[in-house]
Amino acid sequence: MAYTQASAELVAINALGWMAQQDDLLMAFLNQTGAGLDDVKARATDPEFLASVLDFLMMNDDWVTGFCDTQNLPYNDVYIIRQSLPGGALPNWT
Repeated sequence: MAYTQASAELVAINALGWMAQQDDLLMAFLNQTGAGLDDVKARATDPEFLASVLDFLMMNDDWVTGFCDTQNLPYNDVYIIRQSLPGGALPNWT
């Protein structure tokens, strides 16, 4: 399935909400990125910030499967969705 930047942003916002509901996962994200809760509130719709949410989520297969299961998304769609956000374009090595 192809995702637009707008639909990718919506999925990433949902991922941020899902992370906030998991024990200590949002705090782990904040610690990893150096962001604070004020940053999350201020940048929750910023495509670059949302890209960092998906980058973080993809660090752990259990997080990906947990999120995808709640959203009815195929597991590999997080990777595909990430490509629709800033910095997600795959390099062409040929």
